[in-house]
Amino acid sequence: MQTRYPIVALVGRPNVGKSSLFNRFAKNRKAIVDPTPGVTRDRHYEQVTLEEKTFILVDTGGIENDGKELMAGLIREQTMQAMREADVILFMLDGKEGLMPVDYEVADHLRRTEKPVYFLINKVDSPDLEQQLVPQFYELGVEKLWPVSAAHGYGVKTFFSSLLEALPVFTPTEELPTDTISLACLGRPNVGKSSLVNRLLGEERMVVSDVPGTTRDSVDSLITVGKQNYLLIDTAGIRRKGKVQEKLEKFSVMQALGVLERCDLVLIVIDANEGVTEQDTKVLGYAFERGRACLILVNKWDLLKGDTRRQKQVLEEVKRATSFIEFAPLLTVSALTGAGIKNLLPTVAKVYRQYCSTFTTGQLNRILQAALEEHNPPMHQGRRLKLYYTTQVASKPPTFVIFVNYPKGVHFSYLRYLVNQYRAGLKLDKIPIRILLKERQRKQYG
Repeated sequence: MQTRYPIVALVGRPNVGKSSLFNRFAKNRKAIVDPTPGVTRDRHYEQVTLEEKTFILVDTGGIENDGKELMAGLIREQTMQAMREADVILFMLDGKEGLMPVDYEVADHLRRTEKPVYFLINKVDSPDLEQQLVPQFYELGVEKLWPVSAAHGYGVKTFFSSLLEALPVFTPTEELPTDTISLACLGRPNVGKSSLVNRLLGEERMVVSDVPGTTRDSVDSLITVGKQNYLLIDTAGIRRKGKVQEKLEKFSVMQALGVLERCDLVLIVIDANEGVTEQDTKVLGYAFERGRACLILVNKWDLLKGDTRRQKQVLEEVKRATSFIEFAPLLTVSALTGAGIKNLLPTVAKVYRQYCSTFTTGQLNRILQAALEEHNPPMHQGRRLKLYYTTQVASKPPTFVIFVNYPKGVHFSYLRYLVNQYRAGLKLDKIPIRILLKERQRKQYG
């Protein structure tokens, strides 16, 4: 079972420097970067490792000033979501622009939470400016203010040290049996996640309701089927887009990000009646980037019984929208009637076996050699690319390192070709695999 990482949320008005601080964090991260082509979209979260402590940073930027009333409402909603779902909140203010009415309101909300909150006064890049700009912010009624310059680094190191000390440490509340497969059930509200978990449990362990948002926090249930143990993690839904929430979409997936860190497989539940939505593909994109195995479950299939035209249309829509993870098995199920449920856990077991696979260096190098013989990499700046050898460095998912003379010269299309060669040669047809390119150290003489 994966360990859940703390979630740190950046909140505040537009243009106060949230993205600059986010980028400064990201530059310091030590997480593995996976070059496998995936979903192209703006990044609003990052797994960051500083001084051996890892957390997920979520940037709530992107709110446009569509009018004072709307902007204030958006910022208020951001703050409330952060108070509900983040573990640490960074409230950023603009030192040069000074206090605005919405800042007082946000500060008032944040004083009510028991979670650690940092009040960052940005655009303060010298001791003189600190004495000049910071005192007015004590009007917010908080004891500690953190003057920083996200752009130039002033005060950031001191702030980093304090933040790392405040990060909570999450450990499983109880030791899970060996070889337990942890499954996260993700999807929008009211698609039948809790009903599905209940069907698998064979008992009413979750509260099932037609009111979206009944499941406020993730709930874990351990079941044993045959000799295999499964940990089922049911979660609150990723909220639908609304007029106010539309620009908060990237921010409302915080809980999903936390759950993704502590599961092996993700069950993405889609409503057959509504079809696949952008929110569904967003969650799949997050799962893909975290390297999690996925199963796509089209639930409420019983509603389309007898309508073969609509069934075909829905399946085509889902496959088209999820083409970036075409390896993920797709199952049609009905949590209400139980149809298709018997195929779920056997499919999970097959996927999990692939997900945990390990291979010898000999196996991997034979596949690499065959791939090179069939299709050599193109030249890079007039130089021939040489792929020397490969080895496996991790499982969950299987991750391979290929040593190359010029890693940056390997085009993403050729990397995709190699991924497909390994996928076929190793019979890994249901899971993500990662290939990392590393420059081989040249021999030193003399």
